[in-house]
Amino acid sequence: MKLGIVGSGMIVEDLLSFIGDIPSIELIHISGTQRSEEKIKNLHTKYQFKRYSTSYDELLNDKEVDTIYVGLPNYLHYEYAKKALQTYKNVILEKPFTSTIEEAKELEELAIQNHLFLWEAIINQYLPNFYKVKELLPKLGKIKIVECNFSQYSSRYNAFKEGNILPAFDYTKSGGALMDLNIYNIHFVVGLFGKPINIEYYPNIERNIDTSGILILDYGSFKCVCIGSKDCKAPLSNNIQGDEGCIHIETPVAIIETIDIFMNDGTKETINENKNVHKMYEEFIAFEKMLQEQDYEKCYKMLKHSLVVTEVQNIARKKAGIIFPADMQK
Repeated sequence: MKLGIVGSGMIVEDLLSFIGDIPSIELIHISGTQRSEEKIKNLHTKYQFKRYSTSYDELLNDKEVDTIYVGLPNYLHYEYAKKALQTYKNVILEKPFTSTIEEAKELEELAIQNHLFLWEAIINQYLPNFYKVKELLPKLGKIKIVECNFSQYSSRYNAFKEGNILPAFDYTKSGGALMDLNIYNIHFVVGLFGKPINIEYYPNIERNIDTSGILILDYGSFKCVCIGSKDCKAPLSNNIQGDEGCIHIETPVAIIETIDIFMNDGTKETINENKNVHKMYEEFIAFEKMLQEQDYEKCYKMLKHSLVVTEVQNIARKKAGIIFPADMQK
């Protein structure tokens, strides 16, 4: 993979901290805005990119780049991914995939039409511990209740309360707790159980954005509660409860560091099959493998998963009255 990156925020720096450990991924070009030029130059030098630019068009026209990683604020995902696909570049799109389901479907159609890879960078779908949870589900018997809680007080919330609205809390930039933290819970649940039959969202809304909220997913034979909060915090707890046992995860399901399984007969087992690597490592290994093996089938299967997650968040926030500018453009 010959990688180009657009963006210079924390998620990009997180990516660059380990990407050198994957020798088959070569850093070619990093791009940003003129305002971020100094930071882009420093990243270019530190991580030995071949080139840098302050123009996205320069990155798009770089013939050596075959894949572009979009590490920009939520509301820019669709626009930048679309341009990359139109110039026949594969795309790794940071979570959340897009602001609307219409945008997601358009990107899917464009990727398939141009025979390109399009991935959402979502950590938990590629972790060994996620696959292990999936494998353990039958041991629990009939699933009855699923509960996920990702509550993490945001330092940006202090600024928000004072009237300084940063992208994470800006409805015009597709921010909010559902799109930031609860999206991990949705990926986890949809990855295990598929699309729910009904979706309801009960958020705490300030200045047109959800600072926290409770998402209810109805699967017919069982119910699921997903909590995402950026305005308060609590000890994290995630449970999948069946009539024969329970899986308990004490870390965010974004990273699933350990799995405890409690059975009705009183036995307990603690499992951790994750490798001692950076949390984003497994997904980029998977992307590179799909590219090398030209495994479009697996890529497009994961893309369908991303579309279901996008549809869930889309329905949830619209039912709660949270409208993004992108909703008005389709």
